[in-house]
Amino acid sequence: MEFFSERNGELYVEGISCVDLVEQFGSPLYVTSKGALEKNAEAYINAFSKASFEVRFLYAVKANNNLTLMKILNRKGYGADVFSDGELYLALLAGFNRKYVLFNGNSKSEEEIRMGIEAGVPFSIDSLDELETVSKIAEELCKEVRIAFRINPDISPNTHPKIATGLKTSKFGIPWESVIDAYKKAVESPGIVVSGIHCHIGSQIKDVSPFVEALNRVFDVAEKVEKLGVELEFLDIGGGLGIDYEGIGAPTPKDFAEEIIPVFERRVKDLNSKPELWIEPGRSIVGNTTILLTRVNAVKKAYKNFVAVDAGFNLLLRPAMYGAYHRVVVANRMSEEKRDVYTIVGPICESGDILAEDRELPEVKKGDVIAVFDAGAYGFSMSSQYNGRRRCAEVLVDRDRVYLIRERESYPEIVGRQIVPPEFA
Repeated sequence: MEFFSERNGELYVEGISCVDLVEQFGSPLYVTSKGALEKNAEAYINAFSKASFEVRFLYAVKANNNLTLMKILNRKGYGADVFSDGELYLALLAGFNRKYVLFNGNSKSEEEIRMGIEAGVPFSIDSLDELETVSKIAEELCKEVRIAFRINPDISPNTHPKIATGLKTSKFGIPWESVIDAYKKAVESPGIVVSGIHCHIGSQIKDVSPFVEALNRVFDVAEKVEKLGVELEFLDIGGGLGIDYEGIGAPTPKDFAEEIIPVFERRVKDLNSKPELWIEPGRSIVGNTTILLTRVNAVKKAYKNFVAVDAGFNLLLRPAMYGAYHRVVVANRMSEEKRDVYTIVGPICESGDILAEDRELPEVKKGDVIAVFDAGAYGFSMSSQYNGRRRCAEVLVDRDRVYLIRERESYPEIVGRQIVPPEFA
């Protein structure tokens, strides 16, 4: 809460009142603290500053793809982990060093692969079919492509099943026990330069031990890959460090580094290569930097006390999709005592459009402003125009200055690139 505070009964983001922000930019509204973003980015850098090996941080663009935020992270020395041609386009636009823009993904199209090769970024390869396609296009373009295989480490972190990506049953990666055959094929493939090993076990993980287990898996594979004559440039253990949505604590980058550094330093001694460690933080960089402000349209006493606001799962899908918990406050009643229990619901025509259930709050009235915390990761990036809802604006607060970093969508943008043939006009 360092960058979010109560002043004169109102919620402030750094030096700016949330009530004033809604009056100026409308509701709903995403608001990001620049100070919080920079602090999170620096926390990783500081945590690994004493490591005896090189560490690269690749921001997971899927968490929040706002271009301004990406440019801030680029200035901090971050690279980028991208999962599509669109994310690659944004990463290049943000100016990230292409050497550290990893093109991840389990189902890349030939169009996406061609774009990545022409951009000169390294690839995380998810299948033998993809390897063959990358090799074919690289040979056609007379290019060399640095690749890593994404291994499936068969590790079960304690997180939501929909965001556990390292399970044996997951769609991601090649089983770690059999990936050496894939590396053998890669070594013999034209246009391919084997550079690393990639692994990712999931998201919102609040126990560091599965990351240690995954790192050891990666080193087990690395020792075998080196026997193929490969000099490894990087070992990538992905991201997934959880944040404290509930107010009960979560591991910090420092906690993470204290467990990872000794294992890496010990096991890298058994390699001939001197690989860098690559880490892909996303949620833990942007999650707690941002709030979603939403205006109360109505308060209804029915089966529950329903507070109907103007933001729904069209703007914040996590509660509906994962049953995720987000803290909420009444931004214009911060100093008032809690009076009743309310359920915050959105305007979407779905019974599951619930942002927060059974929360003790001050008396809520029509026109109040609800703030939903920790909305910076997988908030706007998972938003939609469902029910014909326009996506909202985004602003960045830097102490006592406010920057509009995304305009609210217009009605014509709902139509988008639709075409009505003349006979139906």
